[in-house]
Amino acid sequence: MANVQKITLSSSRDIPFNKLVLSQSNVRRVKAGVSIEELAEDIARRTLLQSLNVRPVLDAEGVETGMFEIPAGGRRYRALELLVKQKRLAKTAPVPCVVRDPATTILAEDDSLAENIQRAPLHPLDQFRAFLALREKGQSEEDIAAAFFTSVNVVKQRLRLAAVSPALLDVYADDGVSLEQLMAFTVTADHSRQEQVWQAISGSWQKEPYQIRRMLTEKTVRASDRRAIFVGIDTYEAAGGVVLRDLFQSDDGGWLEDVGLLDCLVAEKLKAEAETIAAEGWKWIEVAIDFPYGHTRGLRELDGVSADLTAEEQATIEALEAEYARLEAEHDGADELPDEVDQRLGEIETALGVFNDRPVIYQPADIARAGAFVGIDAEGTLLIDRGYVRPEDEVPVSEPEQARSSEPDAAALDGADPSAPVIQRAVITIGEQVAEPEDEDDDAVKPLPDRLLTELTAERTLALRDKLAITPSVAFQAVLHKFCLDVFSRYSSFGSAMEVSVRSASFPVQAQGLKDTPAAKAIDARHKTWEERLPKDKAGLWDWLTGLTGDEQAALFAHCASFGVNALYEKGDRYGGGVTPHAVEQRIADADRIALAVDLDMVASGWRPTVENYLGRVPKRRILEAVREGAGERAAQLIDHLKKGDMAKEAERLLAESGWLPEPLRMADADQVATVDAPESEGEALPEFLAGDDEETPADQADEPHMVAAE
Repeated sequence: MANVQKITLSSSRDIPFNKLVLSQSNVRRVKAGVSIEELAEDIARRTLLQSLNVRPVLDAEGVETGMFEIPAGGRRYRALELLVKQKRLAKTAPVPCVVRDPATTILAEDDSLAENIQRAPLHPLDQFRAFLALREKGQSEEDIAAAFFTSVNVVKQRLRLAAVSPALLDVYADDGVSLEQLMAFTVTADHSRQEQVWQAISGSWQKEPYQIRRMLTEKTVRASDRRAIFVGIDTYEAAGGVVLRDLFQSDDGGWLEDVGLLDCLVAEKLKAEAETIAAEGWKWIEVAIDFPYGHTRGLRELDGVSADLTAEEQATIEALEAEYARLEAEHDGADELPDEVDQRLGEIETALGVFNDRPVIYQPADIARAGAFVGIDAEGTLLIDRGYVRPEDEVPVSEPEQARSSEPDAAALDGADPSAPVIQRAVITIGEQVAEPEDEDDDAVKPLPDRLLTELTAERTLALRDKLAITPSVAFQAVLHKFCLDVFSRYSSFGSAMEVSVRSASFPVQAQGLKDTPAAKAIDARHKTWEERLPKDKAGLWDWLTGLTGDEQAALFAHCASFGVNALYEKGDRYGGGVTPHAVEQRIADADRIALAVDLDMVASGWRPTVENYLGRVPKRRILEAVREGAGERAAQLIDHLKKGDMAKEAERLLAESGWLPEPLRMADADQVATVDAPESEGEALPEFLAGDDEETPADQADEPHMVAAE
């Protein structure tokens, strides 16, 4: 058996800090990740977790000088240096180091590069579980946040993610669920419900986070619901109710899970309020969360009298009105009121509104035959609408003789005062809708039930779709009408029946002068021309479009549709933080198809390679490659000896009229575009400008720091 040569590891030793110096061979030059100050605090808390990689410093004769340079571990050295400056670490404090043999043939840059690129980044799920382990071992959320220099809310989010069903976490670990989808599942802590929803959508293409949240909360009530506001979240929780909350996006206070409990609390509070109103002597009180439109039809409303103002209240009103008039006069003609004046005017308006909303006084005899409605308004506050008389409670009109000959009532027989108000107990009816007589001969037209309206309009929607599908001219104009509402800022697309839209992609990253390019100027000029022709009022847009010729409609349609084009490259994120690499690939391929169809020519569109837009942004190798392709080998040889800045300038001159384009701007072959959608395309080689955007950790990100002292 052949002898296997054993390797020998580099020795480790403690070296005084003042014997260490930074090496110029460290490949990390760009600051990224945790700051030196944060790393120093982390080292002060837990000391070093990873030794420094050092090499002896040799003199001219190759003899060790007693000093050691650090090619790998520069950030840790700078953090230690900061602690020494702060006198929190002695200058001669021993530092754990791995000492390389000075005779090694491996370059110091090699060691520095290897230390940064050969470490695997931590999967987000491992971080979530690590935070959970710290929490379970007694650390508070505040302690964890302080230890890792983050916010308490971020810690809570990580803990919530770690608390998702283990089955779903396993799916996430295998990249079967994106991070945004996993966030959506945290809305509820019910693992069985989470798994049930996942089973329902796992085989479907509809897996958007908003759909997951909607399914998880479909049997809940929003905290912004009028019932929840009326009862109060604190009261609901005190009664044992659970509130689901979303830590990752605005949730308007969350969702109330126990709808039955909420309805009971609402009914109890409304009943108590109704009992209070009943003490005023009303004959009947109808209680409901909401009353349908027209619920007072057929009832007579009493004419009450507002309570008189006291002398003090009248004086207060006059003083407030005088102050309001004075403030308005002092700032008459001002473009904008000072904040304190504007605030004071608002306070005066509120105070005057309270005086205007005075209680209404009714006659006792009217109260005895009338009733009131008790419900909840849209803002969740108590709604009391008093003073309605039913037809059957109206006083019958009788002749005087009949009235005199009628038998005396019980009160007269008992010797009671006939003018005294009758004390009665109100009949309180609690229900979702007002009970109305089921009289088929009633002349009053009742509103149709909401469910029936929805069912009828669903049928109309399908019939309208079918008819529109066989009337292309109207379908074209309907879509064009919606496109105009989306594209031109003078209109609002709210409330449109045509649910198609143009979403104009923004350019968060753009070269300087993009707005001055020929394409940008042409789009702006075209847009301005159409905007000058469009009617000012949204209501007149449809008729205006009808009056256009077919060619004009087509030109306007193309202009609006062009705003929806998105051919942008974006860095893909495999963990769901943004668009996926596959989606970017598909987007570029789809843009190529459109470019082929319209015969796009970036040279004809005015693009030329310059130092600013390309040549000064790429390495010398790519500059030479561009010149070689655009101007020939001879031209490339003429500039290959120049420094990069001079080379880029000369390349701009050589390529000015060459028609050369970088790969992302070139016209793709039709065959190449067609292969992107093929099932076997996953194994195809991507274009060079996309080739680095794969599922593995990119080389330019492999040296991202960990959030611990090991850095």
